[in-house]
Amino acid sequence: MSQVGAPRGRTCSRTIRSVALLTSGVLALPVLAACSSDGDERSKAPAAAQDVGPAARDRIADGGTLRWAVDTVPTTLNTFQADADAATSRIAGAVLPSLFTLDKTGRPQRNPDYLESAKIIEREPKQVVLYKLNQQAVWSDGRELGAADFVAQWRALSGKDSAYWTARNAGYERIQKIERGANDLEVRVTFNKPYADWRALFSPLYPKDVMGAPNSFNDGARAKLKATAGPFQLKEMDRADREITLVRNPRWWGARPKLDTIVLSAVPRDKRAAALAAGTLDLAEIDSPVAERITQARHNKGGGAGPQTGAGPASGARGPGAETTAASATPSSAEENGSDEADEEKAEAARESREKKTRALAKYAKEQRGLGGYVVRKSLEPAFTQLALNGETGPLADERVRRAVARALDRKKLAEAVLKPLGLPANPPGSHLALAGQHAYADSSDALGDQNTREAQALLADAGWTPGGAVKKDDGTKAGSEADADKKKDKEKGENGSETSETSGTDKKKEDKQEDKKEDKGDKEADVKDSESGSASDSDSASDEGAYIVGDNKPGRGAPLSETGSRVIAPAAVGQARWLDDADVNAQDRQPGGMAGAYAPGGTAAPAADSASPSTTSSASASASASTSASASPSTSASPLPGPLGKDGKPLTLRFVLPSGPGSEQLRTVGQKIARMLDRIGIRTEITKVADADYFKDHVASGDYDLALYSWPATAYPATDGRPIYAKPVPASDGSLLVEQNYTRVGTDHINQLFDQAASELDEKAARDLLRRADARIWAAAGSIPLYQRPQLVAAKPAVANAGAFAFAAPRYEDIGFKDPAKSGPEQPQKSAGAKETAGATRSPEASPEESPESSPKESADESADETGNDSGNDSGNESAGESDEQ
Repeated sequence: MSQVGAPRGRTCSRTIRSVALLTSGVLALPVLAACSSDGDERSKAPAAAQDVGPAARDRIADGGTLRWAVDTVPTTLNTFQADADAATSRIAGAVLPSLFTLDKTGRPQRNPDYLESAKIIEREPKQVVLYKLNQQAVWSDGRELGAADFVAQWRALSGKDSAYWTARNAGYERIQKIERGANDLEVRVTFNKPYADWRALFSPLYPKDVMGAPNSFNDGARAKLKATAGPFQLKEMDRADREITLVRNPRWWGARPKLDTIVLSAVPRDKRAAALAAGTLDLAEIDSPVAERITQARHNKGGGAGPQTGAGPASGARGPGAETTAASATPSSAEENGSDEADEEKAEAARESREKKTRALAKYAKEQRGLGGYVVRKSLEPAFTQLALNGETGPLADERVRRAVARALDRKKLAEAVLKPLGLPANPPGSHLALAGQHAYADSSDALGDQNTREAQALLADAGWTPGGAVKKDDGTKAGSEADADKKKDKEKGENGSETSETSGTDKKKEDKQEDKKEDKGDKEADVKDSESGSASDSDSASDEGAYIVGDNKPGRGAPLSETGSRVIAPAAVGQARWLDDADVNAQDRQPGGMAGAYAPGGTAAPAADSASPSTTSSASASASASTSASASPSTSASPLPGPLGKDGKPLTLRFVLPSGPGSEQLRTVGQKIARMLDRIGIRTEITKVADADYFKDHVASGDYDLALYSWPATAYPATDGRPIYAKPVPASDGSLLVEQNYTRVGTDHINQLFDQAASELDEKAARDLLRRADARIWAAAGSIPLYQRPQLVAAKPAVANAGAFAFAAPRYEDIGFKDPAKSGPEQPQKSAGAKETAGATRSPEASPEESPESSPKESADESADETGNDSGNDSGNESAGESDEQ
């Protein structure tokens, strides 16, 4: 392991990347086939339906202003620049053309507002795609969309002109030429190399005035857009008031937007509960604790027996003064009648404390009354959290050790700890390249295998890690970190009076003793089994879904990161390297249509000396041995280990880096569970908590970790977006690694080949088969282990329609609005293309907890609207119009 802040690899915008060598070779092909017979069947329905308060357009009032929270005011309106973020993409989705948008299953569909058709018309000798534009489509300055806009965007993003400061060029470099077709409404695009993900291109499409010259590309669209072509247009971007105002586009030719205005308000995540309570927002993505507060507030508002003074809204959402007891709240005689000056001081301090708690409780109660005016809309975000194993150096450079770590994990139990308290499906992802419901999804996890303690221990033994291997010599050197790095950290921690990393065994056992007791009853008997899915659920449930999605830029997280995701070094003309950071990436905030190359995070340059912050307390996992259960299967159970494993006098200790901030409780909870699972097979984990702002750039991106937790967004174009994440890195001329976004440094040449073949395969079925084979190889390499799909929680005023937890689908901004109270009667259900998708979906969270499980008539009407209203325009129309263009 490297020292904190030392870069262990570089990123590049091109296709070449590479990483750690595998020491165990490649598994047999039959094991990696990953062509499950029911894969296509399982991919048809998402794990959870979207939850947007659906309503047909005729049930929505005309007019109104929607106040929608974003994390920041964007620094640029050009989504192709390195500092673009989620707010950039949300604006682009409302004001710029998106030729293809994503439906409920995350599949790109032709957008009829801009395209009459788009299809491959020639495959030999060159691939040719013919776009036929909607003849009504015009820019806000009156000019028609045409070939000139396509040509300008291709030239700007092709990578051939370094004067353009672009953040990605995926796909555009494969274009040979663009020309006018039979008329001004036809655009012919000829590729010099087949490109399966051609639908990812030209979304969003910028006018030639922005893309036509380097100066206008670099600076002309940072604070304003001269011309737009969406249902809304940009009126104002007020950085002082932290608001972006969008208004109806008078030249819009499609369905008239229901809203007059959309105001995007920059409200940090930790301030959203207060903003919602004050009524200054109509729609905001929130974390689990705020969702719990809203649920409890609605419960109490409806007459439920909520907690009284001194207890917050619910378990996990406790308010100020929750620890106040009757005894502590009642003044003692000494406090009221102090016999001496010391007693009087104590009494005064106690009175001040009580007054402070009383004020906090009053403020909390007032906020709860405000929060009772919202509902929580929830689904599964199209992103998954993974355990990353750094395979560049140390024990994890051995594939057998990585596989042992993976086989020790009960992924089902980890997913349930995060999602079950929220009432969401808790099925671990079976693919790195797609999620349940997506067309490309297939469960290939069999290439690695399920949890099996005995096999995990056998893999470690085969790699030379034995119970007596650590007793040969004990000089404090950790197998998972360099000695000098450990000594330096020990010295720093000693000077600060904090705990050192040497508390990796018994001391940590004391720290975790109380937490272990919480789940001891459900876990102890299952410790030696292959799977613990039948054990009692964990009591340390999540308070947040885990905020480290690559591309996420939540408060306190360092430099703003682009929505695009491809980290690149800017052209020499910039004068210095320009890097993408993490930005908040949700399905509805990405480039509409799922722009290829848009999701992968960028690497980060080595931090400046004055910006690096020291890690906080390091600790280690508990080392209690697993007890043998009489009912354990002999094929999967294992005898308790006599102690931690070691080799050549060094203990098998892995450095597990986790964030320490207030929004990262869920990641730490999951990390502790993983540490205990690994301890059962003899692997110690030294948990190091670091500042949120430093977590990704100084540790994950730089390779300063053994184990880490972060997330990847799903993509509609896995052949393009998956390659830089999982392809084998290659050494650069200066000796460093070009890792692109493969922060595990694990990959194989065969994985690279399969990605390249899939990107050039124009037959969709054949391309999916290649991707599934690549995914099986990724599972077998055990560099990253998908754990759970992230929850998506959105607070909304009940009247807000067609907005909320969008899941895979892109918003239809013209259909968002407020339900018309005069038209609130039941709707007649209509059959739509997505009618089967809601079968088995979880109950809408808008219902109060005290209501019966059966839906009320109003809820039934809303659910029917999900089939007929906004979605019939979003999915049905696009599918019927677009499926013929899939060829």
